[in-house]
Amino acid sequence: MTKALHPDAVASVEFEEEFIAGLKSIFEEKIVFNQVLGLKITSLRPDRVTARIDMRHELIGHPAYNRIHGGVISAGLDAMGGLAVMAAIGARHMDETPSQRLHRFSKLGTIDLRVDYLRPGISEYFELRAEVLRLGSRVASTRMEFLGADGKLFSTGAAAYIVS
Repeated sequence: MTKALHPDAVASVEFEEEFIAGLKSIFEEKIVFNQVLGLKITSLRPDRVTARIDMRHELIGHPAYNRIHGGVISAGLDAMGGLAVMAAIGARHMDETPSQRLHRFSKLGTIDLRVDYLRPGISEYFELRAEVLRLGSRVASTRMEFLGADGKLFSTGAAAYIVS
């Protein structure tokens, strides 16, 4: 049995390089679909994660306007919600080794996902952000954002994930 951190203490946790490298490997390499999307982690904190997708031809959803496909947006937001949960779980169990914490993600899965498309996604790259609103023993709730290079908000998301 591991000791859980109080939610207020989670933000002050600093991850070890081994944990960060392992989580990046899982997210950017082992989840092959994230490679297809071009998702790259830019910040990994216990209370907030960010990533980037560079716009490229394969992601176009409307050829006349070169805007990103809505499926890329929803898949990216879902992946980011999952990453935020991984970071929160990692922070909650700092008494374990990085390797032990990285094995906790095997049962993680999306239960529910809602995406609100606010404006067309036209940009040279996109920033994705996510945070955990609540991490329970069985379910986690998250909030996500999909922004353009200029910081303009294109889409928002909310999701629930099974964690046990």
